[in-house]
Order: sequence, then C-alpha cells, then structure tokens
Amino acid sequence: MNLCGSPICSKKDVVSCAFKEILDSSTCMNHLVVFGITALLTVALALHLLIKIPKSRASARQLAAFNSPLQLAAVVFNGCLGLLNLGLGLWMLRISFSQDSSISQSHWWLVILAQGFNLILTSFTFSVRTRFLGATFVRFWSVGLTICAAFICCCSVVYMVGEKEITFKASLDVLLLPGALILLLYAIRHSHDEEGYETNANALYKPLNTEKDHDTADSESHVTPFAKAGFFSVMSFWWLNPLMKMGYEKPLEDKDIPHGEIIQSAPYQDLLACCEEFQDLVNAHKDTIGVSDINNMPLHRAKEISTKETDDIHGSRYGESVKPSQADQLIKIEEREIGDTGLKPYTLYLRQNKGFLYASLAVISQIIFICGQISQNSWMAANVENPSVSTLRLIVVYIAIGVCSMIFLISRSLCIVVLGMQTSRSLFSQLLNSLFRAPMCFYDSTPLGRVLSRVSSDLSIADLDVPFFFMFSMNASLNAYSNLGVLAVVTWQVLFVSVPMIILAIRLQRYYLASAKELMRINGTTKSALANHLGESVSGAITIRAFEEEDRFFAKNLELVDRNAGPYFYNFAATEWLIQRLEMMSAAVLSFSAFVMAILPPGTFSPGMALSYGLSLNTSFVLSIQNQCNLANQIISVERVNQYMDIESEAAEVIEENRPAPDWPQVGKVELRDLKIKYRQDAPLVLHGITCTFEGGDKIGIVGRTGSGKTTLIGALFRLVEPAGGKIIIDSVDITTIGLHDLRSRLGIIPQDPTLFQGTVRYNLDPLGQFSDQQIWEVLDKCQLLETVQEKEHGLDSLVVEDGSNWSMGQRQLFCLGRALLRRCRILVLDEATASIDNATDAILQKTIRTEFKDCTVITVAHRIPTVMDCTMVLAMSDGKMVEYDKPMKLMETEGSLFRDLVKEYWSYASNGNI
Repeated sequence: MNLCGSPICSKKDVVSCAFKEILDSSTCMNHLVVFGITALLTVALALHLLIKIPKSRASARQLAAFNSPLQLAAVVFNGCLGLLNLGLGLWMLRISFSQDSSISQSHWWLVILAQGFNLILTSFTFSVRTRFLGATFVRFWSVGLTICAAFICCCSVVYMVGEKEITFKASLDVLLLPGALILLLYAIRHSHDEEGYETNANALYKPLNTEKDHDTADSESHVTPFAKAGFFSVMSFWWLNPLMKMGYEKPLEDKDIPHGEIIQSAPYQDLLACCEEFQDLVNAHKDTIGVSDINNMPLHRAKEISTKETDDIHGSRYGESVKPSQADQLIKIEEREIGDTGLKPYTLYLRQNKGFLYASLAVISQIIFICGQISQNSWMAANVENPSVSTLRLIVVYIAIGVCSMIFLISRSLCIVVLGMQTSRSLFSQLLNSLFRAPMCFYDSTPLGRVLSRVSSDLSIADLDVPFFFMFSMNASLNAYSNLGVLAVVTWQVLFVSVPMIILAIRLQRYYLASAKELMRINGTTKSALANHLGESVSGAITIRAFEEEDRFFAKNLELVDRNAGPYFYNFAATEWLIQRLEMMSAAVLSFSAFVMAILPPGTFSPGMALSYGLSLNTSFVLSIQNQCNLANQIISVERVNQYMDIESEAAEVIEENRPAPDWPQVGKVELRDLKIKYRQDAPLVLHGITCTFEGGDKIGIVGRTGSGKTTLIGALFRLVEPAGGKIIIDSVDITTIGLHDLRSRLGIIPQDPTLFQGTVRYNLDPLGQFSDQQIWEVLDKCQLLETVQEKEHGLDSLVVEDGSNWSMGQRQLFCLGRALLRRCRILVLDEATASIDNATDAILQKTIRTEFKDCTVITVAHRIPTVMDCTMVLAMSDGKMVEYDKPMKLMETEGSLFRDLVKEYWSYASNGNI
C-alpha cells in the first residue's frame, strides 16, 4: 500500500519512497515530511492560541486589529490561499471516494487539506494583536513557516521542471513562499515597532515574548519577567537574557533585580473609560472618603501612598538640602565584594590548615584514578579479540587495574574530607575569635542579622557544600578533559570542533559567572536583612502584639523573604540557562564525531571506544561547567565569612610587661583628666573634656537628662570605648596601659538590664567556680534571695533558662548584686540599676550596697533622684559636658543648678502620680 497513489510508488523496478526521492513532490516520502512539518506547526499554533487567548481576558474587539497594510496583505493573501487549498483538498477527497468508495488511504488530499487548514489558522492568528501572542513566538513561528514553505516551493519547482508541466496544486505550493515571506516581514517589523529598541533601564527587563500592552489601559500589575514570558521564552530561558547582559556589562546591584514592575498603566480618564477593573475599584471607594481610606485599604497600598506622600513633602520642602552625613549614619550599608575576585576566595579557603596539601593529594589521586579507568578500557578494547591473550589473563589484569584505581579513589575522598574538616575548623575559630574580640562600636553599627547570617548559613555552606563542590568540580573537569583527550587520539578530526567548543564554553561560563556571582552576593546581603528582621520580631513579639502590629511585621517579613528568594531564583535560572546551551554544544560535538566515524575508512580507529568516550564527554563536560559554576557560587560564602574574620579587635586582654598588682585597686580613687570620647573616628565627640576626681570610698552619683553622656562615661571606665583624648587613672594607673582582662576583672557592675545565662543558680553567681557553696548561700541571704532559692527543689542547681525568663526582673537584678558581693571589688558601678525594678527591690538593693560596700567607691548612674541624695558627690552632665560636680546638698542650695532643676522636675512628676 503506497501513501500517495503516485505512479512512481507503483513501479516495481524503483525503490518506492526512497530517501533520495524526498525532493520529489509526487513521492510518499515527500508527502510524509510535508504533512509532518505542517501538522507540527499547526498543533504548536493551536496550543499557543488556546493558552494565550483565554489568559489575555480581552474582548474580541481588543484582540483583532489591523495596524499596517503589510498585516492586512499577509492575512488576506494567506487566508485566500488556505481556502483554495481546502477547496482543492475536498475536491480531491470526493474524487478519491468516488473512485475507491474508500478514503482509508492517505492520498494527496490529506496533505493539501493540512496546508489549507494551517494557512487559515495562520491568517486568523495574524489578525490578533501580537502583544497577546508574544513577539518571540510570532517571530520563531514565522521563520518555521517560511522554511516549510520554501521546502514545499522547491519541491514543486523541481517537479514542474522534471515533468515539464504546471499543475494547479504546484502553483499553490509555489505561492506559499511569498505568503510566508510577507508574514515574516510583518512579524519582524511589528516586533521592532512594538519594542521600539528601548534603551532605558526598564526595557532591559522585557522578555522577548512579552505581553506588555502600551495601548490598552489596565490596573497596575506587579509581575516578574518570568511571569510575563511566553512558552518558548520560558523553555529556552530567553527571558533571562536582559539580566544576564546587564550583569556582564556591569556588576549587578539589588535595585537591578526585577522584583516586579508595572506592565500596564494609563492616565486616570483612560483607565476609567477602558478598564472595567479600575471602574470597579473607583466605585468601591466612593463610599469611603477621608482618613478611613488609608486605614481600611490593604497594607501594601497604604504603605505605597504614605511613602509617596512623605517623599513629596521632603522633596518639595527641603529638596536636596538635608542629607545625612557619613558620620551621622550609625548603621552602614553592608559591604560586599564587587566583580570578579579571581582566585582570591579559593586561595583563602585552601590556605587554612594545610589545605593546599590535601587539595593537591586529592587532585593527584583523581588523575591516577582516571588513568586507571582509561587503562582498563584500553586493555579490554585492545585484547578482547586477541588470541594470544588468555581470558584469565584478560580478567586478572582488568581487575588488578580496577583495584588500584579504587584505592586512589578512596584516597581522594579521604583527602577531601580532611580538607573540609581542617578548613572548616580554621574558618570557624578565626571567625569566632574575631567576633568575640570585636569592639563594641562594631556591634553598635552592625545589625545582628549580618552576624547571624555569616555564623549560620554562610559558615554551614563553607563547612558542608564547598569541599564537596570542590571535589565534584575537580572530578568532572578532569573526566571531561580526559575524555576529550581520548576522543582526540581515537578520532583526531574531532579537535576541529571540540577546541572551538571549549573556547566558546569558557566564554559562555564567564558570561554566566559575571551575573551569577553578584546574584549570590545580593542573596547574602538580603539574607542578613531577613535574619535581622526575624530576630528583632521575635525579641519584640510582646510589644508587637500589644500594639496590634502583627500584620505589618508579617507583611514586612514576606517582603524580605521575596527579596531574598529573588536573587537565588535568578541564579538558579541562570544555571539552567548555561546548562541548556552547553548541552546543545556537546550534542553538536557528538554528532560531528559520529559523522566523522561514518565517513572514515574502517580499521583506522576504534568506533566502540570513540562512541563510548564521545557519549561520556557530553555528560562530563556539562557536569564540569555546572560544578565549576556551583563552586564559584558557593565560594561566595567564604568571601562573606572572611569579611568578619579580620575585624579590628579590642586592646590586648593582658599586657605581661605592664600588669597591675594583685590587690589593685586598693583605694578606689578614679581620676578623669580632660576625657574625650567618640564612638568612631569620623563621628563627633560624645564627651567633651571631662575633668574630675572620685575619691576612694566615696559614693558618686551621676545625673543628667537622656543623652547627656552618663552611660558613655561608664563605658569609658570599662574601656568599651577607647578615649579619643585625655586619661582615666585608677589608683595612679592609666587604664589604657594595662590589659582589658586586668581592668574589667577588678571592677564590679550592676547593669541596667540584668542578664542571666542558661544554666544553674550556682553558675550564674560563680561562673568560674572560685567560691564555695557556703559563700554563695551567704551572698544569697544578703540579697534576700535565700528563701526563694531554698524553696526550689534543686537549690543552687536550680534551672535558669535562657535570658533568665523564669525569674522576675527584680530577682535578676538581685542576682547581679550577688555577683558583685562575691567578687568584693573596690569600685562598683550601678548603671541605672534601679530604673526597671519596683521600690521594694530598690530598697533591698540600696540597703545592701550601703552596708556591704561602705568602704568601696560606688559610682551610681541615677534614674530615680532619691537614689543619689545620700551620695558623697554628684556629677551633673548635659550634652556630654560636666556642668557641675559637688555635694548634693550644696547643689540643691545653688540657684540655677542643673541638679536642683532635675530634683524639682522629679518631685513634680511624683506629686502628679506619673512616677
């Protein structure tokens, strides 16, 4: 049974429908090819219409439009041509049915009907506005139709020349080509007109298969390029090209990541006239006027409106005149590496704990393993049919080579494991030491989320992912190049394609890495913001619930999650973009290798071995580039960890050549000589030349309004902030000349925010285990905590949870007092210790301090004024300056005294019931 009923298929002396007859339009093979291509184009077009037209939600009037004479000519010409093909096909079908009384055989009428239906569907499709179909699909489909029409036209021309006759069917086939060319010209020209070759930043986010409509108004829709991309753009990752191009031209920034954009907008009147959704929105808001509009609208809309109004106010009232200086900006923008850092992060990673040694051993072991594999295959290929080599010898040698290779494979794995453990231990210890030794100004200017992201996710990646990706990258790369070498030896002609392919692949890899690295760096910085917001939300959960701000914080968290997931998603898509193109190149090399083997004379090479290594080259080369890129992405975490490994540390803990006496300080005298403090080098002074003396055994009260510098003075005493000028001398010893451990271990403090650590009561009172249980019980008795602890089932071993939340605020403050009592320091500092406790606990605290520290120098930063009324001296501060320093009663008698004003204000508030 022949397909087309052509005489050539019925001749017995001719091989019917041979491959060489494909250009003859009267053969079955030609009909099969034409029908297959036409059916494929028709199905693709129909599926695209079924997907895009319902998705557009546009009316028939909005869908159809003739914007140019070229479009009208293409639609009319191809539509008429399709109707003629349909008529001819139906006529041929009737003739076939009348002759055979059957239509079971697929004659010419099937091919002609398929062409006619395809042309009519094409005519309908090109009457639809291109924006609803996607410019990329229209262009690609027009190219496919043009190629198909050119093939059919050439076949018909060959037939007419050979048979020396012109038929109606052949004439229709020839007319297919001009119709397809008109469609192609219209598709190219229309896409150019619609896109306009925009050069602004927003145009870079447009995928080739866009659905953007500049003519029809609609409500604002925030979508990503991936959401706008059409089927072919998604499948080929073409929608990612603008971002990849931008990353290759310049380092990407957070603002370059397309988190979403407005794809449709218009003036108010146009929206009101054309867009039903906008009309519904306006009608819904007619009854809600005033402040309630903002209160009742969705959170993200209210945020947009308030932000816009704020920007307008600042822009119109202040312009560019008010800008924060670098010194005023406490929280700095998170730093990150920019551009290609070369081998710097790799050398940094391998420098840790003999990393280069283990990495070199792993590479050598892998090379020997690969040589063993090649030797196995070569031995088997060369001797499997060699009669002089016995089967036993063949198997023994093969197994021996395999065992040796396995030994080196295990050696490679062990080296990688040791490498990962050693480098991880080194990175962790350096990071930990750097963070623990960092000065307080670092934590004042660094959000906790930045530290958490590095000690958690980044360090985890450096521990677990980097060593294994290093192994995968090394293995795949060595395998790929060994396969390529073997393939070149077996069929050296492949080098003419493989070498250019390698060069192109390397350039493609660099093109990819330019964007991928920056995306991973942006992902790291956005992860820090997410971790910081999450930590702040958890710690402030009670306050958030009290003010009913859960929705706002939840929405902010989702926004940060999206911003963090965006760069990671684009990095993942970029990896798939690269792999897809690499696989296409590898398939081209394999096809060329098979073609070379087909035309070379037999016996010049081993075809089995060549095909085996050619097939493995396809996989290994793609895996090589993929793992190299994954390693380059993961090594970014080492970069980020390294940023916090070299933080400028505090002063030395111990200076051996200048250690104070074991009983220092004996008197407790503190001298401040022209003390000046600022938190950073580029920041203004916080304390301005304070000079005074705290005599040993005196009780000093420090008062002042909020922000006057009281806590800063206490921080300077403990050298949390180094003096920018002047000195602090304790018992004739300049505190900047001794180690921090020697200084801080000789001073006692009861802080404003009492802190308890997870553990036991004993551990929190005596963390170093220097005192006996009897001494601890005596201290608990003096702190009025004896009965409370005795009531606990485990006594001194009673549980203290994290932050001491199972103990009240007052009890925690008394525990801090107990620590100070155990140490018996000559200088005790109370940093507003009574600010957050009740009066009863305050009375216990003050009584214990007066009796137990009567011979010590007690420096009290006061919140409640009665606390300092019984002090020996009072230091009043304002704006970082010492205003007055004298006995409290004398200051009370002085007219215009700051201390006197503060006392009056306090009692005024107390009398009104505000305290």
